[in-house]
Formats: sequence, C-alpha cells, structure tokens
Amino acid sequence: MEVLIPTPLRSYTGGCARVQARGGSLLEVLSDLDRQFPGFRFRMVDEQGKTRAHMRIFVNGRAVFDLGLRLDEDDDVAIVQALSGG
Repeated sequence: MEVLIPTPLRSYTGGCARVQARGGSLLEVLSDLDRQFPGFRFRMVDEQGKTRAHMRIFVNGRAVFDLGLRLDEDDDVAIVQALSGG
C-alpha cells in the first residue's frame, strides 16, 4: 500500500513523499517501513509500543491510535507530524 510520509521524516525515505509498504496491520506496515528505511519506526513508536505524542496516523482519512488495526491493501495511510508551539 502507499504511505504518505511527512516532510520531517523524508530524510529516511530519500526525500520521497510517498512510499510503498506491506503489512496486514499498522504495526506491520511500520515494521516494513523500518526494514526499508532503518530508524523510521523509532521515530514513530516509543519504547512502550505506543505512537509518539507528536505523530498521528490516518487511515482512509480517519485518525487511528491502535497499531494493531487491520489494514486492507487498498487503504490509504498518511503519517502526519503534529505541530506545537507557544
């Protein structure tokens, strides 16, 4: 499936905004991205296996938080880095 990569993580993907990944769940997709682009998963998932606070994942336009969510090959996955400021 195609995954949209946010600008801050494109240094891992050689500048690519969209990459292909495989997996039956979000966690499997992130693992496949890490296999292709070492270090990618660490930027997304913390040591407790949770999505980092500044990262959001959308599947078919809906925010999801369960990394075990089952995916279909035609699902649209977008990774977004949350902005913060003061």
